[in-house]
Order: sequence, then C-alpha cells, then structure tokens
Amino acid sequence: ENPQLSSLDKTDLAFSEGSQSPYKPEPLEKALNVLSSEKVSGVSIDFNYRSFQLSERAAMDASYVQELDGILKEARTIENHLKQKRESLKQRFTVIANTL
Repeated sequence: ENPQLSSLDKTDLAFSEGSQSPYKPEPLEKALNVLSSEKVSGVSIDFNYRSFQLSERAAMDASYVQELDGILKEARTIENHLKQKRESLKQRFTVIANTL
C-alpha cells in the first residue's frame, strides 16, 4: 500500500475498486427530480396566480372604462338637454321682450 494515502483516500480507493458502495445515485436523482418539479410547479403556480391577478385587473379596468363611457354619454345627453332648454328660454325671452 501507498503510505502517503490518507484513510479517506483509501476508503475512496476501495469504493472505486469495485466494492459495494452504500451510495445509490437513483434516490438522489429522484430527489433532485422531485425538487426540480416542485420548483417548476411552484413557478407555474406563481405564474398562474399572477396571470389571474392581471386578468382580474384588466377586467376591472375594462369595467371602469365602460362605467366612464356610460357617465360621459349621460353627461353629453344632459348637456344637450340643457342647451335645448337654454335655446328655448332665449326664444321665450325674445318673445316677451318683443311684446313689451
């Protein structure tokens, strides 16, 4: 044996020379796959949640736009009605002024 090898090096050498290793790569790979899929799943859930929030905000914004459109339409209708009333009053005052 080589006296310069430490006991850890000898253990590594023994495992690499074909002895049964207690380390099995499958469980580690499975654990990594599970962790990766959980992370991807978490990102997907986060993305879906944020997407849902954005679509709700967009729907809310759309409803605000519709509400504002309705208010503007009503304001224009009232404005036109008031203009007609003013014109009618002008005509009445003109008739009254002419009769005096």
